[in-house]
Amino acid sequence: FSILAPRLLKQTVGCFAPQFNNTIQHDSQEFCQYLMDGLHEDLNRVKSKPYVEQMEANGMDDGRAAMESWRKHLLRHDSIFVDYTQGMHRSHLTCPSCGRESIKFDIYSSISLPIVPAKNRSSIPLKDCLDQFAAGEQLDSHNAWYCSSCKKHVCALKLITLWNTPDVLVLHLKRFTFEKCPTVDGRLIRRKIDETVDFPIDRLDMSPYTLGPTDPDAPPIYKLFGVSEHTGSTANSGHYTATVRNTEDGNWYRYNDSHVGTSSGEAAVTGGAYLLFYQRAKGSLRWAGMEKEMIAERSKNDSSNMAAGEDTDGFREVTGKKKKKR
Repeated sequence: FSILAPRLLKQTVGCFAPQFNNTIQHDSQEFCQYLMDGLHEDLNRVKSKPYVEQMEANGMDDGRAAMESWRKHLLRHDSIFVDYTQGMHRSHLTCPSCGRESIKFDIYSSISLPIVPAKNRSSIPLKDCLDQFAAGEQLDSHNAWYCSSCKKHVCALKLITLWNTPDVLVLHLKRFTFEKCPTVDGRLIRRKIDETVDFPIDRLDMSPYTLGPTDPDAPPIYKLFGVSEHTGSTANSGHYTATVRNTEDGNWYRYNDSHVGTSSGEAAVTGGAYLLFYQRAKGSLRWAGMEKEMIAERSKNDSSNMAAGEDTDGFREVTGKKKKKR
């Protein structure tokens, strides 16, 4: 097999991001996220970004809140990455002291999943990680939320629910955790979780985790096309490899520096799997389906206006009164 070393790409990214302008090994998730964000900005069709206030969705219908949040997002962000790699989730924060709630719809381009303990099993089903993600968490003091009612930062209860999923879905397995050092007070050490997460190759069904409407012509069912793998004790040391499905012949290949060989999707299911790249198996939805939702809403509004004697802009035709015959 012929190979291509992406040195020029690495050097180019380093020109814009000094943290990558060295020979140190970096976290592949951080590099991937920076690269996607940077390419999005370079390809952004919005050249003059207006100021947009973040919207609170308390008391609003979820569908309406999601639509308005996405409209606000498009005022500043519009690229091929927005079209096919970004989705939206519903964030729900609750103050444990006074019960005040905050509901917002936020944009995501990857999903970070906690790895739950194996509990005497040889591997952890990806479903367990998704279930733990959907179960919510209580924020710690380092990520406390400011409650405007209590006038202080609190360890709020946080629940993240996916509203929709994009055509390209990136799952990040949170293998690296911070723990208190047993020998040095106040020092945190980074530990790696090496347990194997058993993820599906040809059919990942995200329907149980999606709150918004789904399209039968393009359901949230995915097939794997790539895995970024890590061996070593920390994200900044060790070694990275990749297992990728070729879109032309459908075969799997393993990339290990300058060594390339045939492989399989099942061979990537190891304790080193770090980033999982999925693609919608059937159909395609721009803006994770929000484009269809917005077109349907516009058509509905146009029909309502026409029924009320209004044009598509909401103006009603005014006719003069008939004059009485003398």
